[in-house]
Amino acid sequence: MLTPANFDFVAGLGLTPEHPGSTHLEEPRGLARGRGVLVRPRSTQEVSRLLAGCTAAGVAVVPHGGGTGLVGGQLTDAFHPVILSMARMTATRAVDPMAGTLMIEAGATLAAAQDAARGVGRLFPLSLASEGTATVGGVLATNAGGVQVLRYGNARDLCLGVEAVMADGTVHHGLTGLRKDNTGYDLRHLLIGAEGTLGVITAACLRLFPRPAARWTFFGVVRGPDAALSLLSQLQDATGGLLTAFELISGQGPRFVAQTHPHQRQPFNPVPDWMVLVEAGAGPGQDLERLLEPSLACAFDNGLLRDGLVAQSDTQRAEFWSLRENIPDANRRIGAIASHDISLPLGSLGDFIAAVPDQLSAIADVRINCFGHAGDGNLHYNLFPAEGRAKTDYAQTREALIECVHEAVAARGGSISAEHGIGRFKQADLARYGDTAKLVAMGRIKVALDPRGILNPGAVLAKP
Repeated sequence: MLTPANFDFVAGLGLTPEHPGSTHLEEPRGLARGRGVLVRPRSTQEVSRLLAGCTAAGVAVVPHGGGTGLVGGQLTDAFHPVILSMARMTATRAVDPMAGTLMIEAGATLAAAQDAARGVGRLFPLSLASEGTATVGGVLATNAGGVQVLRYGNARDLCLGVEAVMADGTVHHGLTGLRKDNTGYDLRHLLIGAEGTLGVITAACLRLFPRPAARWTFFGVVRGPDAALSLLSQLQDATGGLLTAFELISGQGPRFVAQTHPHQRQPFNPVPDWMVLVEAGAGPGQDLERLLEPSLACAFDNGLLRDGLVAQSDTQRAEFWSLRENIPDANRRIGAIASHDISLPLGSLGDFIAAVPDQLSAIADVRINCFGHAGDGNLHYNLFPAEGRAKTDYAQTREALIECVHEAVAARGGSISAEHGIGRFKQADLARYGDTAKLVAMGRIKVALDPRGILNPGAVLAKP
């Protein structure tokens, strides 16, 4: 049984308790609310003192980054926890452009990490629509993906080491820039993606890359998803793997944007059914247009591409990406019945997109907004009310619609959570679709590292 946190308890640990604001208590889409006593430590030592005290007293701790998570992992109203915000731990501890490393505290925003890298002529490539608010600790805790996973990988692939505080207050001093370190179990990879249930990341050593000397950005109209994947393969072959992003966008997304963001410029009129937004980056002396023009010409000749625009300036490139990045906000304004963050083997992507609409229509009449990072198999597959209908009309069919999508994903060897994590919203889905041996091992690891169950109880796994 977890003891409710209160102001006197926090003050007794030598920390300053605060009343949490709305950003700490509300899910970004208004789907859930939380409660608790807010603490904003200034140092790793203060985090250590807090967790040691909470373990001794049996008080729950819910870590909080930028609050942009979409699976409810950053809040709860099931009990009264300490809300542990990293907002005061934002320092850049060290940056080494020669080694390609950035040591930065967990409360720094993703944009701040990108700026620190840019300041020494390097690139930190993790990029999200919420990068001005999402924090380094938050994106590591959820193993966030973003638009450049195709070339650079998820957050896990961009982190060389972490400093973290374990449930009993012990500090793991793993903040290293080593590429090779085979000295036993890798706690870094255990903590990344654990959503604060095994320990609290306080700082990280991030990988930096050379900044591209040139970029090539293309918005194209494709025949369909299978044509898009064929184009992806051709462009990857032509560039030797220089593509950084390959986004698949169905027409429903830009149509929603036109409805909710009328000043957003649209590259094609009328809006086509399927589009791709592609970007590549190259070093000095590499001519991307020379590499890619023959592949584009071939794609037009064989019918994969029907239309397309190559960005002629940074302004046009920004317009292309603005359309893509406004789709999630348009979705929020329209109001989805259900949102799915899924991944599939690339070979199954086209079949999934072709088959599932008919299966859904047998349950209810819905509009589908399918878009996402097709280069790495990650789709955001969101369902909306049909024209003239409201979300409330789907109260009796919503769960059946969600199950239909997840069953189709599972049948193709995919994942019901590609980059947003499990949190509290998808806990039942994990229990249903997760591998049994993995779930048993996860439960044992949780008990071993957090025997009193104080760290984000109820997230990922059922609370004790």
